[in-house]
Amino acid sequence: MTTPSRTDRPRRASDRPTVRVDRVACTGHGVCASLLPGSITLDEWGYPVVLTEAEGGVDDGAEARAAAVRWCPAMALYVDRRS
Repeated sequence: MTTPSRTDRPRRASDRPTVRVDRVACTGHGVCASLLPGSITLDEWGYPVVLTEAEGGVDDGAEARAAAVRWCPAMALYVDRRS
């Protein structure tokens, strides 16, 4: 019997690519929250807060993540693929 490789195992939520916000670059336009409603909410000043799974955040999918990164007016979003 062989041990399953890393690619054979189901991905945990912590292993999935995650959108991150460069808080210095962010100017609070809120485009990210519109494109990633399951992953990002806005704080009282209109700046994004990335939700964890424990906070009710859900994966909006790879296409939505890519669109949010592409459409961020301040170029403050990036996808963290580290596991």
